[in-house]
Amino acid sequence: MFSNCLGLKALLLFFTFCLFLQRAQMSADAAITATPMPNTESANEQLKEPTQANEMNMTATAKETSTETSEILNDDSMPTETKTKTGTATTASDRTATDRTASDEKDWWKHMILYQIYPRSFMDSNGDGVGDLQGIMMKLPYLAETGIQAVWLSPIFKSPMVDFGYDISDFKDIHSEYGTMKDMEMLITESKRLGIKIIMDFVPNHTSNQSIWFEKSINKEDGFEDFYIWADAKVDNKGNKMPPNNWQSVFYGSAWTFNEKRNQYYLHQFTPAQPDLNFRNPKVVEAMDEVLRFWLDKGINGFRVDAVNHLFEDVKLRDEPLSGKTDDMNSYEYTKHIYTKDMPEVLDMLQHWRKLMDDYTAKNGGPARILMTEAYADLKTLMDYYETKDGKRGAHFPFNFNFITDLDEHSDARDYVFNIQKWLTYMPREHTANWVMGNHDNMRMATRFGPKRVDAMHMLMMTLPGVAVTYNGEEIGMQDYRDISWEDTVDPPARNVGREKYKEVSRDPERTPYQWNTQKNAGRNKSGVNILNGNQLNSSDFHLYVNYKNRLT
Repeated sequence: MFSNCLGLKALLLFFTFCLFLQRAQMSADAAITATPMPNTESANEQLKEPTQANEMNMTATAKETSTETSEILNDDSMPTETKTKTGTATTASDRTATDRTASDEKDWWKHMILYQIYPRSFMDSNGDGVGDLQGIMMKLPYLAETGIQAVWLSPIFKSPMVDFGYDISDFKDIHSEYGTMKDMEMLITESKRLGIKIIMDFVPNHTSNQSIWFEKSINKEDGFEDFYIWADAKVDNKGNKMPPNNWQSVFYGSAWTFNEKRNQYYLHQFTPAQPDLNFRNPKVVEAMDEVLRFWLDKGINGFRVDAVNHLFEDVKLRDEPLSGKTDDMNSYEYTKHIYTKDMPEVLDMLQHWRKLMDDYTAKNGGPARILMTEAYADLKTLMDYYETKDGKRGAHFPFNFNFITDLDEHSDARDYVFNIQKWLTYMPREHTANWVMGNHDNMRMATRFGPKRVDAMHMLMMTLPGVAVTYNGEEIGMQDYRDISWEDTVDPPARNVGREKYKEVSRDPERTPYQWNTQKNAGRNKSGVNILNGNQLNSSDFHLYVNYKNRLT
């Protein structure tokens, strides 16, 4: 642990120097035959200790042609070629401008700042206590001035809000608390005018149990019988119905719930209100493809795919082996999840969606439509999300959570170097790195690293090559508000574990309202209603000195 920022400042200088070296090597690298990438299966063995990273040959070569190099190669002062056809002349500079525009549209995302907005907490335009699309639109000029190139919206679809938007009842409608479809269309139009791309959350693993699809599946209507994962009950020696196997929900408890009407159990890897879709059913794949095309037609520029490594499960529904980490049979840590996560079919699905996106862009023109994925998985799995050994491409980039999962206030410069080089070393050539500093599921950056390091961490993120991913409020140094009472806690996993342990797992503290100024409710609205069930933000004066207005001054 270092007690001041000297180590981090030195690290920043080191990586700045590395970037200069990368620029100098770009032209040469393009002419060199691609060096075989390390075998990611042995990544964990080779990278067990941070100090070992310094001994490795870390050749994190540039993945794109630099702007400067492009300008030199296409200098308008160079001799031009002129060809006359039907009275028109085309010069080399004309072709250069056209090529540059096409390249910009294709590669717009490769160096972007991606800013996640949690709509409920961001800005409330009508005083009902819930952030909304009109509120986001009000703040678009701020985002544009800040240099944000793309905004990722957490789910805004129609939902009963059991898991605050991740339980979707209609993928083609807007949740009424957030606004209307017209509001969404206006947001897309205004964002485009300001040069901001819109990325939507795509939640394919499950729907709400109030979805019409689920109702039809319960009733075994034609075409929906196997839309979800259904299984017969086991029966014990007393005749009691039992779940089909020992699988647990990520949110605690059994991953199975019995439906009396259908007389079967259905799988839910999250809450019982979020039944898992059956992606081995071609009709499910077709339905979700239609959802993607619907929003692409609206002008969306891409999707963040939620919980992608949960899409498939073992067809035999075999029990998972015990992990030995806990005796609590309801804990997600009770078993090793070899049959419910990271199944090989996930890669096929990702590649299918990548083709859909690429085909849409090719057909309709305009900037590339992109996919990014959320999966807390091992290094090899994530690298395969980029591209498999047979050259099939999946996500444009899988989220890199190393700054969240592997680093904290106790980390020193060696830990930073290790985690940064690890990603750059094993990332397949011709792909783009990314660095996620925070999100709605994890402790805020200022809480994780300490408030004094907020600016330094942002500098580091902006210095690294590739995509910078941040979460609303991180830029002003917001911290978790951990004193939320049990009565005011609404996060499903926190409620599931009970009063004694809820603070250990609750995600509510990082989802409190954005702190715009020192006024009531931190300037988020003029009512006395809070984003969560109580007025817990008002019981703290933290927003009086950490807010957007004060950061400006």
